[in-house]
Amino acid sequence: MQIPPGWRDVLAAETELPRFQQLQEFLAAERAEHEIYPPAEDVLNALAYTPYNDVQVVLLGQDPYHGPGQAHGLCFSVKRGVAAPPSLRNMLKELAADQGCSIPTHGELTAWARQGVLLLNTVLTVRRGEANSHKNQGWEEFTDAIIRRLNDRPRPVVFALWGGFAQKKAKLIDASRHPILTTAHPSPLSAKKFHGSRPFSAINHALTEQGQPAIDWQIPEIAD
Repeated sequence: MQIPPGWRDVLAAETELPRFQQLQEFLAAERAEHEIYPPAEDVLNALAYTPYNDVQVVLLGQDPYHGPGQAHGLCFSVKRGVAAPPSLRNMLKELAADQGCSIPTHGELTAWARQGVLLLNTVLTVRRGEANSHKNQGWEEFTDAIIRRLNDRPRPVVFALWGGFAQKKAKLIDASRHPILTTAHPSPLSAKKFHGSRPFSAINHALTEQGQPAIDWQIPEIAD
């Protein structure tokens, strides 16, 4: 598993630890026996699309979608041609209400990633049809290291923590330097609280207060 160039030096100490080697051995064994998502070449897409120095916002998810063809390494996102899962549909509805964006015919969020929104799950792989099947196998330590390295950065990062699971990661972040924005998760279980929370406006307000450019949340129909 090759760390993308924009993160390699930042995560060098983490990837040299025995636990990272153990994680890779676990993944190799899992792929030999099971169908694992996302495909190996997509696992680190969040880091590939959004290099360390370009991160403006962290949007934290839990683990990848576990249906065929859904996960491609960016939390909440699915590739074009794949039906948007319920959480993503709720995000797009709130995006339209909050920002006046048109709802696209797809759910691929790479346009956000390329603007500096790190779309990071805390666990980066999953067995087909088995949510949380790769929990507590080493990914959490790796993604915690990503959050810690971003916390170390002198330039502020906006952390968007949606739902109780993501909000537990606030303990890794120095809130005196980095804005932490919390709201309900967009899943159907908590969508009533998510709708109307205007999370996209909140992120842009936090960015502009730090003197950084706002995110253009409109998802283009044409592949970028």
